Amino acid sequence: MDFQRISFVIFIYGVVLLSLKFPAIVTAGDIVHHDDLAPKKPGCENDFVLVKVQTWIDGEEDAEFVGVGARFGTTIVSKEKNAQQTLLSLSDPRDCCKPTRKKLAGEVIMVDRGHCKFTTKANNAEAAGASAILIVNNQKELYKMVCDPEETDLDIHIPAVMLPQDAGTTLNKMLSNGSSSVTVQLYSPKRPVVDSAEVFLWLMAVGTILCGSYWSAWSAKETAIEQDKLLKDASEEELPNFGTGGSSTVMDINVISAFLFVVVASCALIVLYKLMRFTWFFEILVVLFCIGGVEGLQTCLVALLARWFKHTGESFIKVPFFGAVSYLTLAVSPFCITFAVVWAVYRNSSFGWIGQDILGITLIITVLQIVRIPNLKVGTVLLGCAFIYDIFWVFASKRIFHESVMIVVARGDKSGEDGIPMLLKIPRLFDPWGGYSIIGFGDILLPGLLVAFSLRYDWLAKKNIQAGYFLWAMIAYGLGLLITYVALNLMDGHGQPALLYIVPFILGTFLMLGRKRGDLKILWTKGEPERVCPHVRLESMEE
Repeated sequence: MDFQRISFVIFIYGVVLLSLKFPAIVTAGDIVHHDDLAPKKPGCENDFVLVKVQTWIDGEEDAEFVGVGARFGTTIVSKEKNAQQTLLSLSDPRDCCKPTRKKLAGEVIMVDRGHCKFTTKANNAEAAGASAILIVNNQKELYKMVCDPEETDLDIHIPAVMLPQDAGTTLNKMLSNGSSSVTVQLYSPKRPVVDSAEVFLWLMAVGTILCGSYWSAWSAKETAIEQDKLLKDASEEELPNFGTGGSSTVMDINVISAFLFVVVASCALIVLYKLMRFTWFFEILVVLFCIGGVEGLQTCLVALLARWFKHTGESFIKVPFFGAVSYLTLAVSPFCITFAVVWAVYRNSSFGWIGQDILGITLIITVLQIVRIPNLKVGTVLLGCAFIYDIFWVFASKRIFHESVMIVVARGDKSGEDGIPMLLKIPRLFDPWGGYSIIGFGDILLPGLLVAFSLRYDWLAKKNIQAGYFLWAMIAYGLGLLITYVALNLMDGHGQPALLYIVPFILGTFLMLGRKRGDLKILWTKGEPERVCPHVRLESMEE
């Protein structure tokens, strides 16, 4: 393996470790505070909903903010046309923990969070004549406002909305100019049950694994044919040593590296979590993604164009540092580099996600062709470790870091960007809340390695589509990812660890079918059917 291929494989495996993420919906703010133990009761039984707060200054439309409605108070209208523009006023005192010093005539009152009960603030605001109350949190997250267990006979007739700290700061600046009139409009549009972005993202993930698996299986089949041709002409003493990879451009994952996945990936995730707030570090991530994307796009284009420009693809020239490079690669490289550079410059634009997805998909397909799982045992260890890793950093990390580390990294909360680039994303075009549906490379790559293994095994064992494992592995992955999106919608858009649902589906399918068909031992240990050497069979017949 030449220096270029070694460096590329090392880099790609690093990307695999760094990019294990999950589908999530990117919104203006996350809703925190686990209130599962706060039951609904009369006067405090609203569902938590996101609320749009549109502002106007002297009749000119201005900024829009996102808040969350309280468990108590009246419900907020869902249609913008039914929402009224109302004057915004500051509370006096600011926390509204005591009755206000001025009477209101139907204005929306804005108060600080303070230290008293949310229901106390709402009662004081309603008594002063306010039509709604906006409570500004002391943090940038959105906090679910519930009622205390001992509170009874709640009778609040105005809506209450929690706003993040940065929204409160902006509104305070608007109101600080006494000569300006600030009005707001509160409404809570409903999210569609199924957004087209999730459908297309599902198709992208499944299609990427499909392409990568067929390329990997085709390469393995060609290698096997070449081996069989050599075996027919070779004597027993002259048999070549093909090794376990079957090809010099293939890297097999072993059990040790699968176990190390959790340690290395966890360390990498912590580094991302701690350093992503620095602009220079995020720029490094963008550069690394561009390098991998260029290599992936170039490899896919060369493999595709070589079918029409075979002579150019098989003609090589020596390039310093890179060694022998085909003329086709030299012709394609400038386009790939330009594509990545243009994406890097315009990555935050409305169409930047297209370039990111193209670079990401070609990178994943290339990895699936180069990095391989040799048997089911290694695949089980790798996915098992990834399963634990995913669950820990999405859910359990909150107990240590007081927030979900993986969600913070994926969304880019501390970077000022729309998340790290190592993920596929599609804008939620028909969602009134906007944002993106995203899926991390790891949620495609890691299950994809096992799916690609199944197709290689089927082709080498000459199994048809129904008797093989590939079709059922693809169905298992598709169902697991589908269940992930169902859970995502049931959890109000909170990030879900996709491998929590995908791994049981795909491993369960392999283990069940392998045991039923009697192939489990071969799948678990060797990972490929035994091939009898032609000359050995001939000698046995002569005896």
